[in-house]
Amino acid sequence: AAFSSDKASRRALLHAIGSPSIDCLVAEADGVVRGYASLERRRGAKAAHLASLAVAPSAGGRGLGRALLAAVEEAARAQGFPRLRLEVREDNAAARRLYEGAGYARIAVIDDYYEDGASAWRYEKGLTPPD
Repeated sequence: AAFSSDKASRRALLHAIGSPSIDCLVAEADGVVRGYASLERRRGAKAAHLASLAVAPSAGGRGLGRALLAAVEEAARAQGFPRLRLEVREDNAAARRLYEGAGYARIAVIDDYYEDGASAWRYEKGLTPPD
């Protein structure tokens, strides 16, 4: 419900849940999924990759996106990744504000990234080592 296009298929979600190299974080309330994030980790990579972060439209505006992002950052940091990287639609102003407000810097623009031809902005953030 959070995305109008480029939605993950049921098959892709089941793959992510079962993959040893992907962490799936779920936010729920009263037994209902309100949001999720998926973190991809590749052996030898210098950056973990936030593959997806979504909040149900009915749960928006309550800080759930920030909480999921913080949890993903902590998971990447705990696994020794010095950076976290992600892509976001250039026309998704709310998501860009979330990432920029959390300290992410735009490092690239990728033309024709999404299925409808929209461009993506690639962001990256350095993560401090775990205590």
